[in-house]
Amino acid sequence: MWNMEKGNQTAITEFILLGFGNLPELQPLLFLFFLGIYIVTTTGNLLIIFLVVFDQHLHTPMYFFLANLSCLETCYSSVILPQMLTNLLSGDKTISFSGCMSQFYLFGSCVGIETYLLATMSYDRYLAICKPLHYTSIMHGKLCVQLMAGAWINSFLANSITVFLMAQLSFCGPNIIDHYFCDFSPMKKLSCTDNSLIELITFLLIFVFTIAPFLLTLTSYVCIITTILKFPSTTGRQKAFSTCSSHLIVVCIFYGTIIIVYMLPDTPTLRDLNKVFSVFYTILTPLVNPLIYSLRNKEVHKALRRVCYKMVLSGRMLTNGSL
Repeated sequence: MWNMEKGNQTAITEFILLGFGNLPELQPLLFLFFLGIYIVTTTGNLLIIFLVVFDQHLHTPMYFFLANLSCLETCYSSVILPQMLTNLLSGDKTISFSGCMSQFYLFGSCVGIETYLLATMSYDRYLAICKPLHYTSIMHGKLCVQLMAGAWINSFLANSITVFLMAQLSFCGPNIIDHYFCDFSPMKKLSCTDNSLIELITFLLIFVFTIAPFLLTLTSYVCIITTILKFPSTTGRQKAFSTCSSHLIVVCIFYGTIIIVYMLPDTPTLRDLNKVFSVFYTILTPLVNPLIYSLRNKEVHKALRRVCYKMVLSGRMLTNGSL
């Protein structure tokens, strides 16, 4: 249980999320904007999961990882956007202490999973392009399941440490978080006790769950690009670049904004822009994932047509049977 329930010095029972300011006239527009994003994000990602599960042609490692990414992005959006939409609609910007900690835990876990998932997807493309003869023997079904299970389980366990240490801090006031969700930095600043231990642990976890997978992803793409440039056929180079470009776009948006928000110096100018940059990796990345993969991927198009055809055919059979 949280510190406030242990009877110590903690006096705060709820936080206030400032969100995007106190302009009442913009609240309806922001609500509609983010509601639209949430609907498109959830629908698009669930559609990809549905296609991968029910279309046999997509039962490959690449689409298995894509389905995991879509599942993760759905969780990502559902951790942040419903609370934001509730605050915008009601005008009540408060969130309970336990609710804030839960949101921080789930959000941090999703970030950790995504970093290793993106690294795994880049390694999958590295094997497919650079080691095509060994791809099937290395990237088999058992390994895919083990990689994904390790990413999900380890991230939730590791973030439990951060949340446990955060729960031991005392929050005596103020209780205003200048952000639209419960993130580590703005919450840490509200603590009135020594937080050197949690800063050290967080630094180590950032290295394990951000720097290490980023280097793995970067190394994979350096090898991929080097191999593609050696292709004798222009058509082959274009096809290989097209296969990897969508993943690379997601990686650049995700890591670029995370580096700006969490690794650059905490200056007043950047502090004001952090909320804007945070929108990219918390809200826009889950949105562009289904759009990029569905609009640029011919196999997804074919799978969607096959599923629609089967549904129409089944509907006709049921109609004829009822007649």
